[in-house]
Amino acid sequence: MAIKFAKRMEGIKASEIRELLKLTTRPEIISFAGGLPAPELFPIEEMKKVTIKVLEEQGRQALQYSTTEGHQPLREKIARSMDIFGIQAEADDILITSGSQQGLDFSGKIFLNPGDVVVCESPSYLGALNAFKAYECEFVEVPTDDHGMIMEELEKVLANTPQARMIYVIPDFQNPTGKTWPVDRRKRLVELANQYDLPIVEDNPYGQLRFEGEIPPSIKSFDTEGRVIYLGTFSKTFCPGLRIGWVFASPEILNKYITVKQGADLQASSISQRELDTFLDMYNLDEHVEKIKSIYRKRRDLMLNTMKELFPKEVKFTYPEGGLFTWVELPEHVNARDLMVKALERNVAFVPGGSFFPNGGHENTFRMNYSNMPEDKIVEGIKRLAEVLKEELNK
Repeated sequence: MAIKFAKRMEGIKASEIRELLKLTTRPEIISFAGGLPAPELFPIEEMKKVTIKVLEEQGRQALQYSTTEGHQPLREKIARSMDIFGIQAEADDILITSGSQQGLDFSGKIFLNPGDVVVCESPSYLGALNAFKAYECEFVEVPTDDHGMIMEELEKVLANTPQARMIYVIPDFQNPTGKTWPVDRRKRLVELANQYDLPIVEDNPYGQLRFEGEIPPSIKSFDTEGRVIYLGTFSKTFCPGLRIGWVFASPEILNKYITVKQGADLQASSISQRELDTFLDMYNLDEHVEKIKSIYRKRRDLMLNTMKELFPKEVKFTYPEGGLFTWVELPEHVNARDLMVKALERNVAFVPGGSFFPNGGHENTFRMNYSNMPEDKIVEGIKRLAEVLKEELNK
């Protein structure tokens, strides 16, 4: 066949993470690859009761079309919940999306023309990069240190990149590095966006999963001109299978997202929204999140302590204060993609880091997830990975 596809398809490739996850479905694989929550923490018994209650009391509405903006009671609850990030919101400021990934795709559709530039952290979230690439954009990476994006470097980039149309950041337990921005950088980012008249997309899937210290105010909380678009989700704090996320933005911008969603899928799942809303009425989500945090904190500590004990000293890694990931940096001559092949031979998986850099390079890095594997498999997986690393470094 000689079917002609749209030009944009030339820049779209299958997500490396998704392709790796296909391999990690084999039961013998100890996977540190995907950003998966721990399935044993899903509230299955509670959701059985919730689903029955929704179908018995709201069945006709739950199985019917609903508004594009989303279920009003759920939007009200989301708006109230955002005060922990220093945000004052109303239900009318919220659009329910099919996970925050849909919010990323809509951001590209709304702000980007072919040849426009997205300014992002180096490295950045692969799922966002793939979503934006569909709109034929370019990327300019801003260097980072242990505290996230370096504002002096961002200022240089903005001064020399007239094609910049959007700044994309993950300031809390960043994917893939696990780093968190301090308050002064959050404030400075807004000042620079105001100066250069650019929208900021603040992606915050993990902010509630803080294991130590205080939750810092969001970038959106410093927004003085209504240019910050905040993306949230229940995927990491509740159940990703429900696919419930949200966009919080100023009315002018939010209306664009609503219009785009009408063309994409009309609305998020009616029954999923009502199930989540009913769960929030019947149970205490904060208690559920505390349970998640206690388990993830234990797994983080176990993974990092085992890595510290067994990994070669030349191997560096981050110490996240929350979230799901640590970021590993190898000596420059070691290629993490080659290492991945050898690790898979020993039934261990991680995500090579090169794909998190939109302009290439940095193949001596990889991402590790500590939330999904039980403690015994974390220890065994790190042991196997340490053996592979030692073999590679002793060549």
